[in-house]
Amino acid sequence: MADRVLIAGTGALGSVLGAFLRRAGCDVTLLGRPSHLDAIARNGLVIDGLWGEHRVHGFRAASSTAELSGMFDTILLTVKSYDTRATAGAVAPFLAPDGVMISLQNGLGNVETVEAIVGAERALGARVIFGALLLTPGHARVTVFADPTAIGSRRPGHYPRRDALARHWATVLDRAGVPAVYTEELPAMLWAKVLYNAALNPLGALLGVHYGALAEHADSRAIMDAAIAEVFHVAAAERVTLPWAGPAIYCEEFYRRLVPVTFDHRSSMLQDLERGRPTEIDAINGEVWRRGQLHGIVTPVNETLTRLIHLIESQRANGKDQEPEV
Repeated sequence: MADRVLIAGTGALGSVLGAFLRRAGCDVTLLGRPSHLDAIARNGLVIDGLWGEHRVHGFRAASSTAELSGMFDTILLTVKSYDTRATAGAVAPFLAPDGVMISLQNGLGNVETVEAIVGAERALGARVIFGALLLTPGHARVTVFADPTAIGSRRPGHYPRRDALARHWATVLDRAGVPAVYTEELPAMLWAKVLYNAALNPLGALLGVHYGALAEHADSRAIMDAAIAEVFHVAAAERVTLPWAGPAIYCEEFYRRLVPVTFDHRSSMLQDLERGRPTEIDAINGEVWRRGQLHGIVTPVNETLTRLIHLIESQRANGKDQEPEV
């Protein structure tokens, strides 16, 4: 394959994507933390877990944009949502004129930010619903998989070449070993993931438990049910048509299928708090709260979850600046 790819954010997700694309023959540059890149240079990038054991070599690497050179056909944006604007802006000059930047991130608003920076005709998004952990520098593990990664644009049909690139990248990832499909319903899929994340991520972080534990108790289920109902209300105001007719139907699938396949998963928000790092709460529950305010919709559960996570973040930050999560 001739694709020259930049992984902008080589955490767990970026490492998995970069490794499988490199195995498929892509010319992959990893933009990430020096300790991680140094380990990869010495011993290769080790991926294990659900998708097999692999040790991948042959990457280019950069710990800052100052070390990048040339133009990239594709930039996969895999930083945390709070770094979207800064990182997308920093790597945009390296995107080829006919290239594409793909947001593979949690929450709402990331694709819109990428569009504002590189132009809507060069911006795609993806609903990612597999999980990975960075165990040690140079070693990532695929821990959970619920559905294929879905790639598309916010408004399919406006730019035929952009839609063709979305189809291309769905095929590339799928053939590389990362299950993926093309979608013409990206906004609905991103909101569907928010349904899942808004219920599980902050509550798991606040209580310090895995997802399965949250479904086992009536009180935690009641909180999750209420958060989900609020997301449905705001999505309807945003004119997003979700695949489920209402929150009760979604909750039936949520507890029957979605939670069981991620039963032992500990939320990324919990891992961030444990490491003293900022979380993505503002792009998930906080964005539901913010958009609800714009439509005059009260979202007390999502607001409360957002405020509680902010409180813990402020207590654990100890006044220290946080390093960008690349």
